[in-house]
Amino acid sequence: MLSQEKLQQLLEQTQEVAKTVGAFIRKERQHFDVKKVEHKGFNDLVSYVDKEAERRIVAQLTQIFPEAGFITEEGTNTTQSEVYNWVIDPLDGTTNFIHGVPVFSVSIALMEREEVILGVVYEINLHECFYAIKGGGAFCNETPIQVSQAPNLAASLIATGFPYYNFELIDKYLAALKSLMQSTHGLRRFGSAAVDLAYVAMGRMEGFFEYNLNSYDVAAGSLIVKEAGGKVTDFAGESNYIFGRQIVATNSRIHDEFLKELDRIWSA
Repeated sequence: MLSQEKLQQLLEQTQEVAKTVGAFIRKERQHFDVKKVEHKGFNDLVSYVDKEAERRIVAQLTQIFPEAGFITEEGTNTTQSEVYNWVIDPLDGTTNFIHGVPVFSVSIALMEREEVILGVVYEINLHECFYAIKGGGAFCNETPIQVSQAPNLAASLIATGFPYYNFELIDKYLAALKSLMQSTHGLRRFGSAAVDLAYVAMGRMEGFFEYNLNSYDVAAGSLIVKEAGGKVTDFAGESNYIFGRQIVATNSRIHDEFLKELDRIWSA
């Protein structure tokens, strides 16, 4: 088990990695050629920027903490450790990046076996670095952050992500959107799950839900939400949200009501 002092040191180093790679991504966006985009699958886009950003992150984290393995989106390193693993999304919001929409981020988490113990989300365009270690609270650019105090869905702004493949649940998803449009302050879709989670932690949103996500989309942000006083589960209210491909994150006050509403729709 890592000491709190070692974890804090790793957190500071990881922030620098995220910011350095974020600067590279920001520079590349200035002259990005959309013709260089590749397709991993239907509507699943990747660019040389994603791949190079991941290579740089992996190289720097290997120097910082060589004992750890990796779970990466672009597969530049797939060697996993029994105890510690970095979980990396080098460019969360690739489609936004490709189209020039300024909402994309670097997301880096460290897991100790099945538990996230460190998380950093760097929102590249606003230069906002959200971060946390287990038991240490949540921060944005050195300022402590907390979830909002909104008491119910009626007083909440909700974030989500639209499915871009695997549309078998689209009718239930649209039903959820219809319900939430009528029972909340509104819905937002930014295109980066890591940013969505960071905004819940910051109190800018009261809740976030999405399905078909991967571990690297949510690992860092989920810890930041929890350390900011929020609650994170899967749609069933259980803890299988890192690898279970579905997540609900809230300010904790609206969590039960939110889950009940989703269950009503999903079980219909």
